[in-house]
Amino acid sequence: MADEALFLLLHGEMVAGLYRAAEQGEGENGRCTTKLESMGFRVGQGLIERFTKDTARFKDELDIMKFICKDFWTTVFKKQIDNLRTNHQGIYVLQDNKFRLLIQMSAGKQYLEHAPKYLAFTCGLIRGGLSNLGIKSIVTAEVSSMPACKFQVMIQKM
Repeated sequence: MADEALFLLLHGEMVAGLYRAAEQGEGENGRCTTKLESMGFRVGQGLIERFTKDTARFKDELDIMKFICKDFWTTVFKKQIDNLRTNHQGIYVLQDNKFRLLIQMSAGKQYLEHAPKYLAFTCGLIRGGLSNLGIKSIVTAEVSSMPACKFQVMIQKM
């Protein structure tokens, strides 16, 4: 349980620190999101490498997405994705109804505009994990009511 608290605190401080530096003129806000996404990408690559070293090969894209939603998400966020949807044409929607990184700030609607800052790292995490499994993708996130969020994964054919 202590490692979960440390992760939440570290993530919050990464976001706050990058945006604070941007406000002081050391960067721009758009670059903050890119930096967070890049950090998440690298972490996702490393975690997937570690988690899949003893697993059998995946049959297809859907199997990989199921692994991300169950095993990967459970290890990182202590719960499975609540819903996985696909159009069977390379677009997947992962829905988490109580996303851990948004729970602390979900008390009021005034924080809804700040939610994307806290999702960039996780978008990178998903994209990095998929990249290490041989899937090139674009990952975006949306929040309509906190702490629920949806991650849209668009698979890019090579």
